[in-house]
Amino acid sequence: MQDVQNLPIDIQTGRLLDWLVDRRHCTLKWQSKVLQIREKINQALQDMPEHDEIRSLLSGTYINYFHCLKIVEILKGTEAATRNLFGRYSSQRMKDWQEVVSLYQADNTYLGESASLFMRSVSYEIPALKKQMTRCEQLSLESERRAEECLHGAAQQREQYYNSCKNYGISGEDIRKELVALVCDVPSVLRQIGADAAGLLSAIQLYQACVTFVCDSSPEEALPILRHVQKCGDTTIYEWRVGEAPRRVERPDKEKQETPQCPEEGEINWGDFEVQPSTAAETEAGLDSLATGEIDWGISVEPEAAEVDGINWDAGEEPTAVITVLETGSNVLPGVARGSDALSVLENTDTRNQFVDELMELELFLCQWQQSMECDTDIVTVTQFQTAPSILQGQTQGKVLAMISVVRGLISRLTDTRMRQLFLILASPRYVDRVTDHLGQRLRQAQLLEKKSVSWVERGRAAQEERQSLEPRLSLLQERSRELKKQIEADLSKRYNNRPVNLIGTGL
Repeated sequence: MQDVQNLPIDIQTGRLLDWLVDRRHCTLKWQSKVLQIREKINQALQDMPEHDEIRSLLSGTYINYFHCLKIVEILKGTEAATRNLFGRYSSQRMKDWQEVVSLYQADNTYLGESASLFMRSVSYEIPALKKQMTRCEQLSLESERRAEECLHGAAQQREQYYNSCKNYGISGEDIRKELVALVCDVPSVLRQIGADAAGLLSAIQLYQACVTFVCDSSPEEALPILRHVQKCGDTTIYEWRVGEAPRRVERPDKEKQETPQCPEEGEINWGDFEVQPSTAAETEAGLDSLATGEIDWGISVEPEAAEVDGINWDAGEEPTAVITVLETGSNVLPGVARGSDALSVLENTDTRNQFVDELMELELFLCQWQQSMECDTDIVTVTQFQTAPSILQGQTQGKVLAMISVVRGLISRLTDTRMRQLFLILASPRYVDRVTDHLGQRLRQAQLLEKKSVSWVERGRAAQEERQSLEPRLSLLQERSRELKKQIEADLSKRYNNRPVNLIGTGL
């Protein structure tokens, strides 16, 4: 019997309420009774004395039977003056709380409520708070990671922005203004390239000599634009086409080219043509007819005039007036460079591309020539080159490499990324808007990512603050749950002759 008295009673927390009902420690109707007790407690709370211990009991948790017992013990001290000779209290406060305790003790209702409160706290409230704190911690870490990713992405966008600006040769403070300023320097750069093309003379002569000797063709047919730029520099297309410099240059207006004027509705567009009178007398006669409002068509209806000045339908005769139809890029007057003829050879897209193609053609020729010189068999010893000109037989590998270096230098200067972009800007002013929008989009994306980073930081800070606010609630709930656990174990232990009672599976 002594051994049985010392054996502990282990009760699974999840089945505590069922265990109490099965052993008739409380009835199934305890819930309905608890509702009445709750109403009494709410009424009693309306009139409570100012006491620190009572205030701590009523804060932070649900009031149960054991709290009511402590409140009664406190009121015994605060309401001692209302006690009569029979040991009863005349204070309404004491009567209210004594009534609450009595209702709790009836049919052991307090055991059912205490077990329910403890099970709900252990199974639901504490795990829910822990889970919420874990989510806050995860959100804080996730926000920190996202903020770092946004900052990293913003740094990449800014780096790409400044790299693009560096490729364009601008600082990026005012993109459009700086790009327009770069275009102003393009003509001087092209003139310098045209001046440096003078160093291609030996390479062009070697190429012409080889073409003439091997193909038996005229040297004037090879590299026409390259020879012109090497000799005269970056001249106008008019000078390259005609062979002499123009007396006047009328460059095309880029803005007008981008937005051409369309004829209004009902207006006939006759094109650009000019009527040139054959003689000054006919010009004056035409002006007189316009002044009088009459038009002289050059046809007389009088018989004498018809016989003397009959109409000559022979196409071989020169007409009295010549109508010249102007085509795009053509010149109206000799010596005037207008339209595309006013552009320089390296400024015009077509001629510049042809110039680069001829440079590449010359580069391939020189590279092939240099590889042939590196072979074991000397090219001069070949039978067909024994009668070659001296310029072909007198070349050395060092001279050819120097020629290749000059050619490749010009090609790289004309085809690098910055020059290609400047040529696009020069050809189309609208390209400046596209580049400005493209670079501005990178900068706006970087700013947007920075704002997102700030937002993620704020979200992580809010999650961390929420977690910190939940820690006191969790600590208080765990403390009150452990206290309630001890009280239930002690109450049940008294019912079984002080045998030790353990509520297991609490996780506290």
